[in-house]
This record gives sequence, structure tokens and C-alpha cells, in this order.
Amino acid sequence: MEWQAPAIVLDARPYGEGGAVAVVLTETHGRHGGMVHGGTSRGQVAVWQAGNLIEARWRARLADQLGNLSGEMVHATAALAMEDPLALALLSAACAVAGEALPEREPHPRLFRGLLPILARLGAQPAATPELLPDYIRWELMLLTDLGYGLDLSRCAQTGVSEGLTHVSPRTGRAVCAAVAEPYRDRLLPLPAFLRDAEAASGPEDWAAGLRLTGHFLARDAFGTRHRPVPAAREMLYDRVSALAAPGELPGELPGGPPEVPPGEVSA
Repeated sequence: MEWQAPAIVLDARPYGEGGAVAVVLTETHGRHGGMVHGGTSRGQVAVWQAGNLIEARWRARLADQLGNLSGEMVHATAALAMEDPLALALLSAACAVAGEALPEREPHPRLFRGLLPILARLGAQPAATPELLPDYIRWELMLLTDLGYGLDLSRCAQTGVSEGLTHVSPRTGRAVCAAVAEPYRDRLLPLPAFLRDAEAASGPEDWAAGLRLTGHFLARDAFGTRHRPVPAAREMLYDRVSALAAPGELPGELPGGPPEVPPGEVSA
């Protein structure tokens, strides 16, 4: 068995004498692991840094074996992001979420194609890194959808209107309009405008709200159903963006325990 394809390195951990077990994401083969002989050697260690785009080759005698991975560098994302704390936080979060949320060897071509341009631009210009946050948050929404936990942000769950949507129910993942949300604002998740309109302007408060929104459903559905925590790297990205928005004012958890939802929303 053998395949060769462009791949994003998600993780690589030392194994044995100079080797490593690496995990990559490809368009056709999904999240795929393999043994890298000499993966921690001076000549190869730079290739297997999380976030790098490589040309990967996997070989095994049988399809269900771990197999051997080799790779050649195409784009050194990790090195470019190293000097920019926000870029490094975004890179680490993206690789950790993909590496821990996606099933092994299950193709998710949309996720691969969606992450590729984000990583290609990451770290090239530190001042432009914040502009990638909306794209990354939309990528997390795409990941939730691909895993079967998609949010419905197209219309109000109670009235059916598609305009003036301001919040999302943390229970159903459905949007609600301002009039419906008003009595329950402290129990709902804010819906930043850029998630409804790709042309809408956004800033640190919007990015923090977007990360809080997707983070809630990642924690509950993508990871919670498997009794696993959200990766620490994803939490660190949220903390860093929250600090840009308003230090100390955006808690990581929704206050007051399990949020309630507007009457009738569940059946709407």
C-alpha cells in the first residue's frame, strides 16, 4: 500500500532512537499517522514541525498498519509563525483541533482545502495575522458541520426571519434575532456579524465572541461526546484574543451553569 499527497503536519512525537510518529492531514486520506525514521534528526526535524505543508509519502504492507511516512518541505509555516505570538497561537490551535477532533483516515477534503490558505498566509506579515482570525473561526464552523454538529445561522429559530440575527442558543446551535434574544441575552452566545456576512468589518471583540461561540460547541460536541477536553492550544488562542479585546472581561465559560433558551426554541 502506498500514497503520495500534499499534507499538513499536525503533530510529530519522538519515538525510539531518532524516530518519530507523525500525524498529517491530507485531502484524500484525512488525518493519517505514520512512523518517520530519523524524524528527530538534524536533517528532518524542521520538516515535521506542526503546521508545515509537505509533500508526504506513506507506505505499508497492509492498509491497517501504521506504516512509514516520509516528506519533503513545501512551505515552512512553523518557522514563519515563530516570531509572531498570535500567529503561533493560531497555528497551534488549528493543528491541535484538527489532530484531536477528526477521525483517523476519514477524508474531509473541505477542511483540508479550508485550512491550507490560512496556513499559507500565516506569519508572512505579522501585522496581517489578525485578519486571518475570521477565516479560522469560519473553518471551525466548517469542522463542526463536517463532524455532524453544524450550527444553523441562517434564520431565527423562533420567528424564521433571516435579518437582525444577534445571538445563538448554546443548546440548539440555532440563531435568534435581537427581539427574541433581548430577554435572554445573558444566557445566549453572541453572534458576530462576520459569521453572517463575509464582508462585515470585525475586530478583537468580534473574534473573541466567534471563538467563544465555536469553542462552546467544540467542547460540548466534538470533544465532550468523547469525554475529552478542548486542546490546551485552542484555549490559549482564545485567551490571547480575549486579551486583545478586553482583558479580564471575557470569561472562558458561560456563567450560571447550563444556559436556558427562549421558550419554544427547541421545537422551532
